Amino acid sequence: MSYEEAMQVASRDERFKATVYAMNSLLIYKGIYTHQEFQKIFTEWVEKEQKKKVQTMKATSHPSHCDA
Repeated sequence: MSYEEAMQVASRDERFKATVYAMNSLLIYKGIYTHQEFQKIFTEWVEKEQKKKVQTMKATSHPSHCDA
């Protein structure tokens, strides 16, 4: 399968995941960072994004009331 064929077959989400996988594999192979460093950075990012979601949910579920 060619690159062009793969791009046509894969969904947008699959293309993104494949790109991340390829880039991380290359960076680990080149010694830019280790697999453990990648996992730590990835985990930190997911935790940060989860906190943002929780804060957003709290902000939208408890709207401030104005006394008129």
